[in-house]
Amino acid sequence: MAAIPPPEAISLIGDTVAIKWPDGQEDYFPMERLRALSPSADNIGEPDIFGNIHGADPRTEFPGVTVTDFELVGRYAVRFIFSDGHQTGLFSFEYLLELSKEM
Repeated sequence: MAAIPPPEAISLIGDTVAIKWPDGQEDYFPMERLRALSPSADNIGEPDIFGNIHGADPRTEFPGVTVTDFELVGRYAVRFIFSDGHQTGLFSFEYLLELSKEM
């Protein structure tokens, strides 16, 4: 599979993250939803050697949480900094494109 190129632009607009991809596609993500779908171990937990998940945040909604900043991580992901202090999830470009189909 070919590597997904980084976004041309990422903008924080109100309570939405807007992403423009090199192919012209534009996606809009509600910030609260991105927080809920963060792929971090804090959010989804980590499996032990038996496959049991530990440390997952049981919340599925994060009302009022916004993205305050972001940074590109290499040429494969974005780290969003959320207003509740969460910043450990790396959103791969592939993951963001998958999420765009659900929103």
